[in-house]
Amino acid sequence: MIPTDGVEEVTMIRSKQIKKPQNVLVVDDQELNRYILGMILEDDYEVLYAENGEEALKIIRQNPDSLSVILLDLMMPVMDGFTVLDILRNDEQLKSIPVIVLTAEKSAELKALQMGAADFITKPFDMHEVILARVSRIIELSEGRQLISAAEHDRLTMLYSRNFFFEYANRIHQYHPELHMDAIVMNIEQFHSINALNGREFGDNVLRILGNEIRAFLAETDGIASRIEADRFDIFCIHQDDYQELLDRFQNKVNEFSRKANIRLRMGVKPWREGVEPILLFDQARAACSLVRGNYLTHLMIYDEDMQMREILNQRLLNDLGRAIEERQFKVFYQPKYNIQCDPPKLSSAEALIRWRHPELGMISPGDFIPLFESNGQISVVDNYVWEEAARQIAEWREKYGVTIPVSVNLSRVDMFDPDLEDRINALVEKNKLDRKSLKLEVTESAYTDNGEKLIEVIDHLRKAGFEIEMDDFGSGYSSLNMLSAMPIDVLKMDMKFVRNIEHNEKDFRLVKLILDIARYLKVPVVAEGVETETQMELLQNAGCDLVQGYYFSRPVPPEDFEKFIDVRNKK
Repeated sequence: MIPTDGVEEVTMIRSKQIKKPQNVLVVDDQELNRYILGMILEDDYEVLYAENGEEALKIIRQNPDSLSVILLDLMMPVMDGFTVLDILRNDEQLKSIPVIVLTAEKSAELKALQMGAADFITKPFDMHEVILARVSRIIELSEGRQLISAAEHDRLTMLYSRNFFFEYANRIHQYHPELHMDAIVMNIEQFHSINALNGREFGDNVLRILGNEIRAFLAETDGIASRIEADRFDIFCIHQDDYQELLDRFQNKVNEFSRKANIRLRMGVKPWREGVEPILLFDQARAACSLVRGNYLTHLMIYDEDMQMREILNQRLLNDLGRAIEERQFKVFYQPKYNIQCDPPKLSSAEALIRWRHPELGMISPGDFIPLFESNGQISVVDNYVWEEAARQIAEWREKYGVTIPVSVNLSRVDMFDPDLEDRINALVEKNKLDRKSLKLEVTESAYTDNGEKLIEVIDHLRKAGFEIEMDDFGSGYSSLNMLSAMPIDVLKMDMKFVRNIEHNEKDFRLVKLILDIARYLKVPVVAEGVETETQMELLQNAGCDLVQGYYFSRPVPPEDFEKFIDVRNKK
């Protein structure tokens, strides 16, 4: 049974295919037989003629792709029909051409069919309509098989196409439950860049090399494989003891092909599990493969129970996001920032940080849901929630204490490319009657390396509207002085890893002072994150750091607890 999707694919291919002339080769040593068959066929087909097997093979090899059927006499001088059949069935290029044998000997029919003949026509040729019908039927069946084969296999790698692959994988799962079949997903890192740098032909050759090596591997074990899309290969095979060895095998084959391009493979594996269907096995193998994307130390990931639990939790969090927003399960906490260039240090502003109090799962760390929502494009929902809460809170504290405490909120990369971003933030500021400088906008350093030109354009618009921009986590990514000088920012936030060891490591402290010197040159203040001890604070103070935040002053706290810092500020 052909899979339904496969049938649709075949239909699509047939509908697109241009009708080509159907050539028929008549091979018979008797001129009268050739004449009769020519008269029967010439109104419907282009007819070629050969007087013996040797002459026929020459014509066949000259026209391997244009012959629709061969009418082959069995008893001929020079080379008989049986010899031709034997040569054809052992030639990969020619064996798909259907052959109808011509014979007057009943005993020869069975042998010819066993040697690969598709049908037979008996001599003498008495019923012309029957001959035409047999030729037409054999051509139709042959073209149908070719169309199915075209849909069944990827043309570059000759591996199964996606629909047929999963149909056959399901059959193996259903009819051979005794086989412990593992799911493997393999990708090429940055394949689009390889194509862009080296050309499509080079990329196609890489895919062919991998396809050939995968087929060589499958010849050694039970299994099937597919090029699912672009550079993704799925392999369904008997359990292997060492998948690193298998990945190395494929990697080495690619390395042998090209020394000029750095081509890296990554692989995810989901081992067999009783009762689990192939489609789910491959979903999990794909998830494992995705986890090592961009990881230049690890290229193989085996999907295990911990990953499964993580995936279940992630799906739960994604499903619960809408409800969490509606029920206000998210809570915005505030961590104070202190100006340490005055004595005593004075509360200057705050950073808004999200927390999730899930009704069933309890308090969920931002480290568990922020990266998840970023990778799934849902982070803007959370960001908008934080912006609204922060703007409302600034206004509430202003009314209650008569002072404006600026609050920094995060802008994710998704937010930065939202065409309605400026209008949305402006609406919040106007709704709460805030000065634009009181809602500070943080953009992580890594965001500046992703479509930097567009990002600079967006930030310029926001700054011209009156907002202050803070570069968050400076030093955590791949900053360059050139990039820093080009970025339109008002505040530089130094990543906490720089501060962590300044008490004990002189080299770390010199690096901090260098960053402070750069900031002074650029005329932007610096916020040091992660300050936990008085010694760290004093070192930063003496080095000229403007602002600090961290556990030395306070961990992030709910708004009602933050108010004690405002009380202290107002009393001084």
